[in-house]
Amino acid sequence: MKNVVTVFIVAFLFAGLAVYQYAQDDTSAEQSSASADFKPKAGFQAASFALPDLDENPLDVGGKGSKLTFLNFWASWCGPCVLEAPDLQKLHEKYGDKIAMIGVNSTKFDKERAARKFVVDHGFTFPILMDRKGDVTEQYKVNMYPTTFLIDSEGVIRERINGVIPYDEWERLIQKWS
Repeated sequence: MKNVVTVFIVAFLFAGLAVYQYAQDDTSAEQSSASADFKPKAGFQAASFALPDLDENPLDVGGKGSKLTFLNFWASWCGPCVLEAPDLQKLHEKYGDKIAMIGVNSTKFDKERAARKFVVDHGFTFPILMDRKGDVTEQYKVNMYPTTFLIDSEGVIRERINGVIPYDEWERLIQKWS
């Protein structure tokens, strides 16, 4: 029990440090008017983007699609992400025909080697994208991990979930929006 409490305390300290670092980042990349107007919350159109996967192949995300998109932002040092990882793989295995599950590693705030090890250790078989510059993480205003967006086939964000939720709640949301 003491180990679990210690892991949570360390995870929250690291999460706080990441949020602080993110808030202090003074790089101000120019944004187009479309992305400047983007509001990453339920009811708004999701921003489209392209990021490389683990094999450096670019993957386009966003816009209209044939199924619900499950877009999960995570980092390898994130304790709650470790807790959530088995559920994500299980959801992908069960609902892979109904949802397009995509993981986005916020690589700017992580170490790529640790992220790749995390993917192997948790047996992820869904696409994992690497946000090395942090542009997509910033665009989606992700400031805590994990953060997940459920985006419908019309490209509209239906849910923004900050943190970990029970597996049964994921199933309920997938049923609701797919």
